[in-house]
Amino acid sequence: MQVQTVEIEREIRNFLTTEFLFGNGAGLNEDVPLLGSVIDSQGAIELVAFIQQRFNIQVEDEEVTIDNLASVRSVVALVEHKLGRP
Repeated sequence: MQVQTVEIEREIRNFLTTEFLFGNGAGLNEDVPLLGSVIDSQGAIELVAFIQQRFNIQVEDEEVTIDNLASVRSVVALVEHKLGRP
């Protein structure tokens, strides 16, 4: 069974809320900038490790970019791309 976009977003949002926002994800919408306000460079590594493990994908070093990790929306788009979705 394929994971739906809404499920991908929920998983990413839950991870960020639990690991970086002390359980308070009220202000974390899909376009909130992640880098610098939610995660730092170590957090980016942790987020990439999480999405690789959770969605069984391989994120290449060249794909770990500011654009791909800019927001929940961009991380969801990266996961969907890696899952082979348009």
